Amino acid sequence: MNMSEQNLKQVLAKKQSILQGDAERIAKQRAAGKLTARERVAKLLDAGSFVETDALVSRNGDYAGVVTGSGTVQDRPVYVFAQDFTVHGGAMGQMQAQKIVKVLDLAQKTGAPVIALCDSAGVRIDEGAAAMNAYASVFTRLAKLSGVVPVIALVLGPVVGGAAMIAQLADITIEAENVGQLMVYGPQVMSAISGKTVDAKAVGGAKTMAAQGGVALTAKDEDEAISLAVQVLDYLPGCNAEDAAIVDTDDMNRILPVLDAADAESQLAAMADGAAYVELFKDYGKEIRVALTRIGGRPVGLVVGNGKENDGVLTAQSASKAARFIRLCDCYSLPVVSLINSKGVAVPAVDEQAATIKATTQLLYAYAEATTAKVSIVTGNAIGQAYVAMGGKSNADVTYAWPGAVISALTPEAAVQVLYTDDLKADKKPALQSRAELEAKFAADVADGVAAAAAGMVDDVIDPAETRKYVIAALEMLSSKRESNPPKKHGNLPL
Repeated sequence: MNMSEQNLKQVLAKKQSILQGDAERIAKQRAAGKLTARERVAKLLDAGSFVETDALVSRNGDYAGVVTGSGTVQDRPVYVFAQDFTVHGGAMGQMQAQKIVKVLDLAQKTGAPVIALCDSAGVRIDEGAAAMNAYASVFTRLAKLSGVVPVIALVLGPVVGGAAMIAQLADITIEAENVGQLMVYGPQVMSAISGKTVDAKAVGGAKTMAAQGGVALTAKDEDEAISLAVQVLDYLPGCNAEDAAIVDTDDMNRILPVLDAADAESQLAAMADGAAYVELFKDYGKEIRVALTRIGGRPVGLVVGNGKENDGVLTAQSASKAARFIRLCDCYSLPVVSLINSKGVAVPAVDEQAATIKATTQLLYAYAEATTAKVSIVTGNAIGQAYVAMGGKSNADVTYAWPGAVISALTPEAAVQVLYTDDLKADKKPALQSRAELEAKFAADVADGVAAAAAGMVDDVIDPAETRKYVIAALEMLSSKRESNPPKKHGNLPL
């Protein structure tokens, strides 16, 4: 055997050892109900497509605790990194950061999405400040990558401290209910600080995080989480320089069934091609529903006012959720289709005033800043800032209304109260009209969709059954839209 053959044999043996991993630690991983990092990568990527990078990277005999590389998902190129909990609990140190940064840089250069399979107890404490600097390098790359290529993070185990921030820097975060734990501090640290026993699932489990808006999607297990990631990826382009794929999935002339303006669920299903969509942040800010879907074969972001939840009023939670979603769509030039049904901004508690003002302003900002195609339909109420933020002619390229839509600075009830305050107090109805008659007159003369169309506040009042056809036609017309914001470093989003 010559020297070259001997060296090759040694390298292959080394790689085989890495691939096999530590049997005892792998057994513990499986006992915890979790897949290994390599098993996750294999489930995510097309069979035989994975090309690993930096497989031999180690320090003092220690491997980096992350599997990195590239492959394809449904024949589309992606980059992936999967933290390996069997190596120091997946804790990040210099070598792990180095490997992750490399694939992030490659993703930026080649314009391919990144999928992060997160399972990490935090930072390599034994590396001291060097480990913190390593974390910072990953944060910096992810921040710069935001809006350039889609980043999807899956929480598939404990994701603690800096690792939690990595998950939050993704465009979309998915948490597995059976194993996910997304936390600022691990249970041991929290117990040491509070002196109480901490239930990791209660603090950072999928249901907790979903209710707080910490994750966009939840899955019952790892398999479903990976499946959701693949579904989400299908609606997104490879990078911001590409358009998402248009495919024939449904009849473009399909007439909609009779829809309740307050029923967001039925509207989502009716508008989406084949009733297929992925709803994000479903358990947070329920007054607005947001989903990725296709309409006429074209990937879009669908924003629907949920009239069944508190009359669809804008709260701090629902407004910030919608703002984040619109900015995601704008990053990758997905058209935004808004079905508006909201009685305005919620009346917040004293300690929620500032949060509500800020979040509503974020929504206004997101719509105004977005240069992607924007089509709005007022299906029910568009009162006050709900109209201004979500469907005003100054914010949308095309705006329609359904018959019976109410578009006004105030609801008819509130408007009559303001306009006729003195008369109502004195029980003097103008021209002997009852309050109900005054409200009906205001709704017909001032707040009606036809009145709004006459004033140029909407483009047309349309048959609800033909809403999908109108939207598809508008999206086709706007497919060549070219708009850019004034040159600047960046805007000052009201955070």
